[in-house]
Amino acid sequence: MSDDAQAPELPTNLVDLLDQLVLPPEPEPVSMVPQTAGWGVLLVLVLIGVAFGVWRLHAHRQRNAYRRVALAALESCKDPAEIAGVIRRCALVAYPRAEVASLIGADWLTFLDKAAGSTAFTAGPGRAIATAPFRDGGAADAALLDVARTWVRTHKPEAT
Repeated sequence: MSDDAQAPELPTNLVDLLDQLVLPPEPEPVSMVPQTAGWGVLLVLVLIGVAFGVWRLHAHRQRNAYRRVALAALESCKDPAEIAGVIRRCALVAYPRAEVASLIGADWLTFLDKAAGSTAFTAGPGRAIATAPFRDGGAADAALLDVARTWVRTHKPEAT
């Protein structure tokens, strides 16, 4: 017998060659669990940071709740006396009562300007606040309302 009879038949075309290919085994799936403790520590630190940020945001909103109430009350004010009352109540919440409650006239206006870092009360339309509670009615002008809103938003209360 010749060697040609014992040899397997060789593929003669490309399709036969492709049929003989053996597929490589699929690799094992990659684990998504961190392999080092550093990632776990980093996760804990990030969670602590987020919790601290949420806590600070909540505390900030609680400290400034009186501002939101005062701004809402200013929207319904119709005369300067009501505006003066809202500003007085707002100041009593933000500052020590002994410091604010006894202020009247020019001292009151100076305090308001000092608290907001402006001169809108002593030299601007806010002067009407000093005498408004002692006068009859009158409509609140837009400039006075704007000064009052600005004061409520920008005054700097003492740190507690």
